[in-house]
Amino acid sequence: MTTIHRTIAVLTLSTKVPALITQVQAIVESVTGNPAFPNAAPLLASITSATAALVATETTAQTKVKGAAQARDQKRAALVTLVHQLKGDVQKAADADPANAEPVILGAGLAVRKPTARTKATFVARRGTVSGVAQLVAKAVASRASYEWQYSTDGKTWTSTPVTLQSRTTIENLTPGTTYTFRYRPVTKAGEGDWSAVTTLVMS
Repeated sequence: MTTIHRTIAVLTLSTKVPALITQVQAIVESVTGNPAFPNAAPLLASITSATAALVATETTAQTKVKGAAQARDQKRAALVTLVHQLKGDVQKAADADPANAEPVILGAGLAVRKPTARTKATFVARRGTVSGVAQLVAKAVASRASYEWQYSTDGKTWTSTPVTLQSRTTIENLTPGTTYTFRYRPVTKAGEGDWSAVTTLVMS
């Protein structure tokens, strides 16, 4: 199974308005003049303006004037939307330069995480819709290839099933409650390939 790493920008904004304002101001400062974001000025100007508006409404909201809290919340939502837009731009810049993705993200004042993107397994076994049936699916190796399949209950003695021209097969009449081990190997014009890594399945 192949593993692909992609560095992800993380933006965790505070729910407290004063802390949010401080966070956003720090991000704006980090991105301003940053060569990784040459076209960020218009968005930064909008964020700065939205931050100022939030500061003003937060001050008014502290006086408990009717409707002030609602006005503040609207300004906060508008600011958060803009900051998430900036995060999207940061992610695009990071994706465009994978080798320097982490410095790009950190340089914008954001955090990073590196999830593992899992690719499709090269060989899987699934229970069929009927009891005692297993469906095997492998990764195709060539346009013209055949596939040999085997199964075992002890990993030592193997039973062969019919060869297929597609990288999948169905095995019937297996015993429910029994753990089976499966493997396959491709056969091409170059000859027989190696047996695959095994996969196991408890039959239902």
